[in-house]
Amino acid sequence: MTLAAATELATATNEHLAHISNTLIYSSMAVYTLAFFAYIAEWLFGSRSKVARTAAALTAKEDGAARAGAPAVAVKSAGGTTVLERPKVVVRSATGSRDVPDGPGAHGGDVQGDLYGRIAVSLTVLAFLVELSGVIARAASVERAPWGNMYEFNITFSTVAVGVYLALLALKKNVRWLGLFLTTTVLLDLGLAVTVLYTASDQLVPALHSYWLYIHVSTAILCGAVFYVGAVGTLLYLFKDSYENKLANGGRAGRFATSVLERLPASASLDKFSYRVNAAVFPLWTFTIIAGAIWAESAWGRYWGWDPKETWAFITWVAYACYLHARSTAGWKGRKAAYIALIAFGCWLFNYYGVNIFVGGKHSYAGV
Repeated sequence: MTLAAATELATATNEHLAHISNTLIYSSMAVYTLAFFAYIAEWLFGSRSKVARTAAALTAKEDGAARAGAPAVAVKSAGGTTVLERPKVVVRSATGSRDVPDGPGAHGGDVQGDLYGRIAVSLTVLAFLVELSGVIARAASVERAPWGNMYEFNITFSTVAVGVYLALLALKKNVRWLGLFLTTTVLLDLGLAVTVLYTASDQLVPALHSYWLYIHVSTAILCGAVFYVGAVGTLLYLFKDSYENKLANGGRAGRFATSVLERLPASASLDKFSYRVNAAVFPLWTFTIIAGAIWAESAWGRYWGWDPKETWAFITWVAYACYLHARSTAGWKGRKAAYIALIAFGCWLFNYYGVNIFVGGKHSYAGV
């Protein structure tokens, strides 16, 4: 076989692998869509559960009492005088001053809802395996790590994010409530990847020809996936904490909000989950920045040059460092620290999308 024929065969093989990769990515999106509907079914059937029915009944009772002008009171005698007092609501905050149990999960204890939840997890596993195969096929088609442009980064990031979720489930962590939010954002991520960010298989720019690609970029993707899981937990914590505060102050939430939030973990559990996730991955993010600096010295002859990508990676590091510091300070636990955590994740998102797409620099090889 001549050199030209061998080259032509290799090109055809790579194009075929790229086609297989695209097919697998689209197939994974179809399975993720089925998982998405299964998670919705879990939440819907869970709304018929005893937890949801009880919450709705209590809300209706409170609404009726309010309309009748008869607030719920407790009556006790004190020195012969009848005293009316508001009932005390005991709940739990992020600082540990409340005491309410975690919700039962999206299924709410409903058998059929739990069945749909299990089906959703099974579909998520299948979609993950199909998407992972697509990422591997993409790597084979380009004969390198599939992290050379934004399209490849996106499909790998969503794969790792789902992998983190499934790993937590395998470790018996109570995180199935993440499923609906995860599949929604993964579908959005993959939709963006195949419609806007898609780039045909191509070789790396010279600066990326290094074994540091496997070290630096792989850890950056893993950190982003874990930060994402932490951000979802933080966002849900803010909703649940507002709900608990409303109850503690004698307020009432709507039936829909009550049905949903009663099935989530307590605000303290969500706060603890988010903190532990972010704290666990922060050292790896620190290593990612250090590895990037070493790679920069090898590629460009300097460790740090305040390139936009480097600058925003450092800003993200500072933001998460502030969050962890604030979280360990008594006066900054709870909602204040949660806002910092969301700002930190926003910095990571801008570093991921904004810098790559809208800002020029030495890292401008997004291939968009």
